[in-house]
Amino acid sequence: MSKPRTPVLKVSHLTKAYGPHVIVKDFSLEVFGGEAVALTGRNGAGKSTILRCLVGADRPDSGLIEVCGEKLRESSPTIRRHLATVIDDLDFFPDLSVVEHLDLLARAHGLPDCETAVDAVLHEVALVAQSGQLPDTLSSGQRRRLALATAFVRPRQLLVLDEPEQRLDVEGVEWLAQRLKAERDQGLAIVMASHEPSLVERVATKTVRIQERP
Repeated sequence: MSKPRTPVLKVSHLTKAYGPHVIVKDFSLEVFGGEAVALTGRNGAGKSTILRCLVGADRPDSGLIEVCGEKLRESSPTIRRHLATVIDDLDFFPDLSVVEHLDLLARAHGLPDCETAVDAVLHEVALVAQSGQLPDTLSSGQRRRLALATAFVRPRQLLVLDEPEQRLDVEGVEWLAQRLKAERDQGLAIVMASHEPSLVERVATKTVRIQERP
């Protein structure tokens, strides 16, 4: 008899309110390796709140979140090894260049060949020419590519992304769709919120529509 698979992400009865306003109520979800779940719905429906709870940026009022079988704790080294995320505009270090940011992340996560990994990601996100620049000198689209690169340059089993297509041009969205599909095909789990139908269609194995609460 085969052993049941453990989901990479398990969310049970998640509820989150801000004051008297309940944003998310009794939300549950399981995501296994090789699956990509897209959260869709109108702005204000609670998609970003769910994602912020999933990565420990916000604490739910009730419910349980598990990553690779371990209860979510933002400080857990195991969780940090498994979870990569882009959910907000990142506050980059103002005095570190693009390549220095990625190198710092790669080394912090103990990648065996940091230079090769960073070089590969720089080529993929088309930031080789900007590698020596400071983040504040990049265009908004380039900053978004850098934010995505910070997730791709580190170990991960779960990717959590909030509207990753933001500020990307048509070519960038096409690249992102191919990249996320490759992540999924390699056995990673993905949870993303998106307003881009083509990205959802290409990447998601399941779509969950979040309804705005009255």
